[in-house]
Amino acid sequence: MNERLEAIKGNIIYAETPGELTVMPDSWIVTEDGIIRGIFSELPERYAAAEATDYGDMIITPSFTDLHLHAPQYPMLGLGMDLELLGWLNKYAFPTEAMFSDAGYARRVYSKLAHALIERGTTRVCIFSSLHREATNILMDELEKAGVTGYAGKVNMDRNGSEELIETTEESVAETRLFIEENKDRKLIKPILTPRFTPSCTNELMEELGKIAAEYPDIPVQSHLSENTDEMKWVKELHPDCAQYWETYDKYGLWKNRTVMAHCVYSDERERAAMKKAGVWAVHCPDSNTCIASGIAPVRTMLKEGVKVAMGSDIAGGAKLSMLDVATEAIRVSKLRWLFGGKRDEERFLTVAEAFYLITGAGQEYFGARPGFCIGDRLHAVVFDDRGMADNPRMNLSERLERIIYLGERQDIKAVYSEGIRRI
Repeated sequence: MNERLEAIKGNIIYAETPGELTVMPDSWIVTEDGIIRGIFSELPERYAAAEATDYGDMIITPSFTDLHLHAPQYPMLGLGMDLELLGWLNKYAFPTEAMFSDAGYARRVYSKLAHALIERGTTRVCIFSSLHREATNILMDELEKAGVTGYAGKVNMDRNGSEELIETTEESVAETRLFIEENKDRKLIKPILTPRFTPSCTNELMEELGKIAAEYPDIPVQSHLSENTDEMKWVKELHPDCAQYWETYDKYGLWKNRTVMAHCVYSDERERAAMKKAGVWAVHCPDSNTCIASGIAPVRTMLKEGVKVAMGSDIAGGAKLSMLDVATEAIRVSKLRWLFGGKRDEERFLTVAEAFYLITGAGQEYFGARPGFCIGDRLHAVVFDDRGMADNPRMNLSERLERIIYLGERQDIKAVYSEGIRRI
């Protein structure tokens, strides 16, 4: 069988660690059946037969990872931004998600969302669906067709929803088990356990989800943690036996390696230590935390303490789907935290290179790859054509990347590769 040998050329930039860019001008990435075989300043003779695409002076970076977003909230982007979390959920999120009981509507929305992600350079996700199993399967179908990889979860919620968005404990457990069996052998999008958040799940449901997590140890868990002060008070009322929010997941076996916890705005030293010890990932969602007035997460502190951190758009709490927008918002809010916190060195604001790492390399690691363009990993890449921006011949490549992060738009993306295949 003939192997597919390809090579793409451009100015390659990636970050293997937070804050440190690797810049390789005018270089080639060679892939074989979508798997990276190396980066070269000159195309080696042994790859002379490769199908070559020369992007000239364009910039090639790893594609983006979005570790927290709500697919059924896509139709309500930009709505409810005058509310805080709990009021926003009840007035906007729950009624919108209820519409996904209609499979036809789900397919129309999810097809658009999947293509919108790829068009913005996002190829790997951890994504919430609604509580509807059929709609979740449709979401996974549409993501795979567009070339988006990662994890998608059917939401569990058997309390504190709405009349049209609620399930019984028995329904939730049965539908989750069926969802896993239907989707566990998918290649690009895998199932993930998704208790919406502690207030949405009874103790009985959490216990059953813990049993499922034990039965399927390779299936991770995603949920929310310490996002909003009113939410945290509510959790304490529901679980008076737990000193902290994270313990409501831990006591049911859902706090484990590769569990994804969104927000962590108010995670203190003890909660962060529990995250590090268990291998739980914190997903920073700066746009959402600003839009619905939740707060500013201590990202610098988490990084210093060794907590695994990545970033998420958290649509539709966040109003922007592009991870470039998320990165710039992360930098901005970190500056506010640093400024109003007394400009302490231990909370120094994020740099452009660090934010770039958090939307690329950090997420690559979560999905089993290595940061950057490593031999043996599948090619996930974005090609940027920044010629539409104001001409400035004095800029170096790192500065051009900075400008792309701050100013880049969908039309600046020339090509997107996922699993070694060009998707746009």
